[in-house]
Amino acid sequence: MTGEGPYATTIQLALKPFTLIGATTRTGLLTSPLLSRFGYVVRLDYYPVEDLELIVKRSARLLEVPIDPDGATAIASRSRGTPRVANRLLRRVRDFAEVVGEGKITAKMAHHAAERLEVDEAGLDAMDRRLLSVIIDDYDGGPVGVDTLAAALSEPRDTVEDVYEPFLLQQGFLGRTPRGRIATRRAFEHLKRPLVTRADQGKLF
Repeated sequence: MTGEGPYATTIQLALKPFTLIGATTRTGLLTSPLLSRFGYVVRLDYYPVEDLELIVKRSARLLEVPIDPDGATAIASRSRGTPRVANRLLRRVRDFAEVVGEGKITAKMAHHAAERLEVDEAGLDAMDRRLLSVIIDDYDGGPVGVDTLAAALSEPRDTVEDVYEPFLLQQGFLGRTPRGRIATRRAFEHLKRPLVTRADQGKLF
């Protein structure tokens, strides 16, 4: 369509057959008529560690850096189920291997690099652990409102909701309730904090 109102005209274009593929992380923002026009709708999930190991090994071959199977596993397990995170972490581990190691990525070197980068065995980085620590240490495990949590972290609300929370929710470290965010049992265990139950928090009256 070109123009507006009574002056609008339709231009027909001859197009060869084509396939349209769309991707979004906000499916709820698509209108139903648009979504229904796609012949097949699928949901992409996080990659399992086994598949990430294959990706890490392939990327290591392209980077021409030697890597042993245990080293690939160590990187894959810390990659948050995402290939681009695995490749990014692989490059940083390679740097450590070339500077402080013998050039080969081993499990020991991968663990050392991850510690220096503050990425733990579950793939959580410093900000992930800080978010969980604020809920556990400052608010007794929650619930705590997202605006309060964002203020405590000095981060915008949308950054907390769109960047940090999805992985923590998917991995079972964080929970959402009508009253706010709560740290799960797994979060307490991962951060080695004593579990606080709702009964331990006492009563208001």
